[in-house]
Amino acid sequence: MITIFVEVRADKTHAADLEALKARFSGPEIQQCYYVTGEADFMLVLLVPSMRRFQAICDALFHKNPNVKWFRTLVALDRVKTSQEALPA
Repeated sequence: MITIFVEVRADKTHAADLEALKARFSGPEIQQCYYVTGEADFMLVLLVPSMRRFQAICDALFHKNPNVKWFRTLVALDRVKTSQEALPA
C-alpha cells in the first residue's frame, strides 16, 4: 500500500462550505482527515493500492470539487514510526 498525505486549501471558508468539505472527506477512501491551521485547511491521509487509484480519488475529491482551491500531495517513502499514545499530562 502507498501512504499519501494531502494538504487541501478550501476556496470558501464559510461554515457551511467547510462542513460540506468535512462530509466529503469522511468517505472510506480517506483514512484520516484533520481540519488544520496554517496555509492548508485540511490534512488528509490516504492508503491506496496504486497511483492509478490515487489519480481516480484526486479526480473525484479534488479536481471536480469547486470548493477545492488547491491541493498538494506528499508520498511516504518509508514509515519510520507510528503511535497513538499521548504524552503524559
